[in-house]
Amino acid sequence: MRPRAIVLLSGGLDSTTCLAWAQARYECIALSFSYGQRSTTELDAAKALAQRSGVEHRVINIDLGNLGGSALTDHNIDVPEQEQEGIPVTYVPARNTIFLSYALAAAEVFDAEAIVIGINAVDYSGYPDCRPEFIEAFAHMAQLATKAGVEGKPLKFETPLLHLSKANIIRLGIEHGVDYSQTVSCYQADEQGRACGKCDSCRLRKQGFLDAGVPDPTRYRPQ
Repeated sequence: MRPRAIVLLSGGLDSTTCLAWAQARYECIALSFSYGQRSTTELDAAKALAQRSGVEHRVINIDLGNLGGSALTDHNIDVPEQEQEGIPVTYVPARNTIFLSYALAAAEVFDAEAIVIGINAVDYSGYPDCRPEFIEAFAHMAQLATKAGVEGKPLKFETPLLHLSKANIIRLGIEHGVDYSQTVSCYQADEQGRACGKCDSCRLRKQGFLDAGVPDPTRYRPQ
């Protein structure tokens, strides 16, 4: 039997690339989160992508919208459509820490050897929980806090996109057969999953396809 991995799958470009990368190496279980995000069409995309990929898919419900504090979970905060300095308002406090904690629990339950997450420290929005130091610290904590860790079988934390540009992420995905037209990355996609073309995530995605020399298959709302 192949080793098993838990893959965090949002339905966006990066996580879908990670799933394709992981499937070449592991038996995968995809984990997605309904956390009160502004656009739920990314979750619909994740469900469809997991089904097409033939992987087991679990959706975890967490109400981060009850806390607010981010443009992605609080409708009173507008999603910025111009580039910002510093940590932007689209940062969801502690989101990756929470998601990885659930992935850690899933890895213990399903006897997985690895957790795969599509964080990126090159073409990203400046979120503090997308840095190598964060993953290193979390992996150390996981070794101390899990049955597998204390029994000498620590989990691997796979971050295949960590040091790649968006263009190289797209190239990697194409090598693994990813159909990016089925992914949703926009922070404020409409009910049909069409992207705004203006938010930070859309700008990075657009530039990635341009730099990769690949036609952009994203469905955009009429401007």
